[in-house]
Amino acid sequence: MMRKRPAVAGWRWACRQLSAGHVKPLEGVKILDLTRVLAGPFATMILGDLGAEIIKVERPEYSSKFEELSWCPYNKRWMAVGSSDLETNMDRGSMTIRSQIPDLASVCDVLIENYVPGKLAEMGLGYKDIVEIAPHIVYCSITGYGQTGPMSQRAGYDSVACAVSGLMHITGPQDGDPVRPGVAMTDLAAGLYSHGAIMAGLLQREKTGRGLYIDCNLLSSQVACLSHVAANYLTGGKEAKRWGTAHGSIVPYQAFKTKDGYLVVGAGNDHQFAVVCKILSLTTLSEEPRYKTNKLRVQNRRELIDILCARFSEKTTQDWLQLFEGSGVPYGPINNIQQAFSESQVIHNDLILEMYHPTAGNIVVPGPAVRFSDFKISNPKPPPLIGQHTVEVLKTTLGYNESFINELLAAGIVTQYELN
Repeated sequence: MMRKRPAVAGWRWACRQLSAGHVKPLEGVKILDLTRVLAGPFATMILGDLGAEIIKVERPEYSSKFEELSWCPYNKRWMAVGSSDLETNMDRGSMTIRSQIPDLASVCDVLIENYVPGKLAEMGLGYKDIVEIAPHIVYCSITGYGQTGPMSQRAGYDSVACAVSGLMHITGPQDGDPVRPGVAMTDLAAGLYSHGAIMAGLLQREKTGRGLYIDCNLLSSQVACLSHVAANYLTGGKEAKRWGTAHGSIVPYQAFKTKDGYLVVGAGNDHQFAVVCKILSLTTLSEEPRYKTNKLRVQNRRELIDILCARFSEKTTQDWLQLFEGSGVPYGPINNIQQAFSESQVIHNDLILEMYHPTAGNIVVPGPAVRFSDFKISNPKPPPLIGQHTVEVLKTTLGYNESFINELLAAGIVTQYELN
């Protein structure tokens, strides 16, 4: 029943069409998605935005278990999956299937999974198994800590990886306890790294004609994102600390409480500090010897911040926004989510996408972060219901005939969701 597609040729066709300005970059690329929760689905959502066809394989019982675990802020029973997947499962087909994964891999360009290391290999679906069937496959595994090593068999959860990586240690009030970031940044970082690695894998395959294996994990992704904090420790032995909204080496650069909210203001150089002082009607402050340079401002942080805090508290956030407008100084309010999506620039950047869901009706999700000159990411498909596209994938992608598909359905090997 297996029908192999010349995957590399399909990729080259997509590249030629893109150069002619006809399609999105990944049109013609098929991705077999065996991921759950956030990191993997976030990666495939981005790839789907770029035109890839995502075939998501899920267990029929996964939706209810996902909701019972309450990983998401909303547990709408009318959705086939939890609400975090409402965004990250856009632009993909959904089928429930077990034994047809090798067939699917043979006609797909990419396989992405996030099972515990060794789990798929036990089922005969590891990279060494799949590459025998599909030498062209770009196979990406997302785990908590990597495929090997002393922690590799631990379950990978965002909060734990956030803690182990050091991110939680540097997040929170200066004199308070460690704090988890408000969104799953470690999951999201792993998804972004995976997306980029898959793109690189497809380019590598274009050069060599063969696929490759990608090992991505939450811990490595987050440690790699520690940026200057990591560099300060590795090169200078300087341990990091929590600064709240402030910056360890730039003053002022933090949130200030206003009469009715908060405003973040940064002075990245001495000129900007002088501008801040002028706006605050504290011009003499920039001339004081203790605050003449950023190094001195860091040394005398507490006294300076106390003065600035007192001044910022005298006006509303909107008053300060008007005063800072056009100053060249970086500034902005601390918005709640409603305010963030009401920002004129957020609206201008098309960061609000509307779509119709077959059971939920009209839904709205965050739009893509990146714009392209030759095409627009628009008219997204809604996240599918579990098994909504099973028959379609078996028939059109694998070329199974109707009688064999009916046998699979009757045996319970696959299921098809029927819309009322």
